[in-house]
Order: sequence, then structure tokens, then C-alpha cells
Amino acid sequence: MLKTLLTLLAILSLSGCSKSEALPEDTVKTTFQNPVWNGADPWLVKHNNEYVYCYSANNGIALSRSKYMTKQGELKQIWRAPETGWNRACIWAPEIHFIDGHWYVYYAAGVSGPPFIHQRTGVLRSKSDDVFSDYEDMGILNTGDFPDDLSKNIWAIDMTVFQLKGKLYAVWSGWIEQKDTDATSQHLYIQEMENPYTLKGTRVLLSSPEESWETGGPLDLNEGPEVLQNGDDVFVVYSCRESWLKEYRQGMLQLNSSDADPLNPASWTKKGPVFEGNSTVFGVGHCSFVKSPDNTEDWIIYHSKKTTEPGWDRNVRMQPFGWNPDGTPDFGRAIPAGKALDRPSGEVEIEENQTNQ
Repeated sequence: MLKTLLTLLAILSLSGCSKSEALPEDTVKTTFQNPVWNGADPWLVKHNNEYVYCYSANNGIALSRSKYMTKQGELKQIWRAPETGWNRACIWAPEIHFIDGHWYVYYAAGVSGPPFIHQRTGVLRSKSDDVFSDYEDMGILNTGDFPDDLSKNIWAIDMTVFQLKGKLYAVWSGWIEQKDTDATSQHLYIQEMENPYTLKGTRVLLSSPEESWETGGPLDLNEGPEVLQNGDDVFVVYSCRESWLKEYRQGMLQLNSSDADPLNPASWTKKGPVFEGNSTVFGVGHCSFVKSPDNTEDWIIYHSKKTTEPGWDRNVRMQPFGWNPDGTPDFGRAIPAGKALDRPSGEVEIEENQTNQ
């Protein structure tokens, strides 16, 4: 037997083939490892059994559409910043949401930077229900205190939207007043929407960096709010501390009851940190949430720093999470890079079916 194996290896060597190339191996892997890809501010959403990943690229916004959470699929750049105008540069943290038959992309942009003092929020709308259709620019949102005076608009980034009891709400990170330095504290605001591209009423200050676990560095931030809904329970998971430092982490606001008014700050209870880095994972922040392909698991998708050095060189990770007895999410511990994780439930079966067709 040993002689036969040695002869086979010799033949493979002479033919220029390696053992790994010649011998059969599993075509569908059952595990994956973090990080899954480079990038920051990851926004992944599930729609009609497909996963749409939205990100900034080439001074514009691009999408990936895939049947898999852990693998990007078909790519398309859906929008490129104009050469002139308020949104010609600094395209940050786009999110895409499907609302009433159209896709809406919320993104931050500015005329220049650094310093990043011009950031405002804009909206794109798809021409059809196809996520890869053409998009039209619906303009800038007035995120200031004077709805009828856009000239008094105020710095705003990281907008997300959610629906509750037939109403649409926007949540974002902003400044109390416009400043001429980006070394300015950031707060979370909430506002009802008239439609997916128009705010209604005036903004409400929802959260400021005040707790010991969200302060203490050179600049106190509340940013990257993301809504997690589980039945009647509503949570806003957000990033705090400094985005460029390893101490970046996530806090959470919980709506006190399903009947509470989300526009009343007293309706929310703050907890934290609910997810943070450790000795091997640094600067955990800005997340999104999706169900596994078979809808039996909840997953958090987030970014982390590649090193402990200050900066914004980051990559994207994902891991499953559970729920505490009191109904709050339990994100657990950030899993080190390189550790084998089971692929999201149902994903292997989908790939096996695709392979066998």
C-alpha cells in the first residue's frame, strides 16, 4: 500500500500537479472564518431570500446581491457622486431599505474633507422593485431644527429608518449645532417621516454620550444607530467612544413598551456596553442584523479595526447571537479572526443544491 501511494505521488509530481489539485475534496464548505471581507459600516439586508450588501466605493454607492450571507455575489455600482453640489465627496455609511415597492438608500456626503464639517444626509430611490434598477436622487434631508429653512441644516450621518405601527421613523447621528471643526460631540436624533425621503415635524434628541462606558476618550460619540426589532420589542444598537480607537463599542436603547411613543426620549432605556472588543478583536462598531437563510438564527454583522493603532483600517465580521430571558439581545463575545464558525443555518444546503444543478 505504501509503495502504491509513493508511486502515485511521484506521478503527480512529474505531471506538475499537486496533491491538493489531484485528490478530490469537498466542494461545499460547512464553515467560514472572520473577517469575511474588507470594509466598514456594513449594511446587509435580507429580501426575498437574497442578501443585499450596500457599501460606498469609488466615490459612490455599490451593491452586492447574493444567496449567501458569507459570500458577496453579483456587484453593481448604482450611483456615483456628482462633480458639483453638496454631495460630491466623502460618501459614508450607505444603507438600503425596501419600502412600499421601492428601494431607498440613505447616505452621508459632503463637499469636501477633512475637516469633515459638511456632512449631510441624502436619499436615493430605485425606479422599480429591482434592487439593481436605476436610482434617482431624491435630494438632501433637512436634519436641522428649522424644517422650512434648509440654509440652517445641521451635520448628520449614519441615518437608518424603521417602521412601527404604521409610521416611519428616521434615526441618525448629528451635532447639536453646526460647527467649524469635526472634533464635535455626536448625538442620536429621531424624527418621524412624511414619506421615505421627507422628514416630518422637528428632530428629537434621543441619546447623548453621558454614561461612563460611552465617554472618557478625546471625543465622545453616539453614532451608527441600527434598529433591531424582535416581535413587539424595539432596540437601537449604536456605536460609541471613538471610531478610530480600539475602545469603540456598542450601546443600546430599548423602547420601554410597544405602546411607548418613540419620539419621547423618556420612552427609551439605555444599556451598555452590549457588544465590545477584547484582546484579539478591536474597535467593534457599526452593525446590521439579518436572519439566516432558513430564518432560524439571528446574526450581527459588524466592523472591527485590523490593529490596535489609531485609524480607520477595518474589516467586516459576522457571528450569530441569542436572546436573554428578559427579551434583550445577547451578542456574546466578539469571536477572534481565523476561528472556524458554522455557516449560517440553511446556507450550506442552498449551495449544495446550486452545485448539484
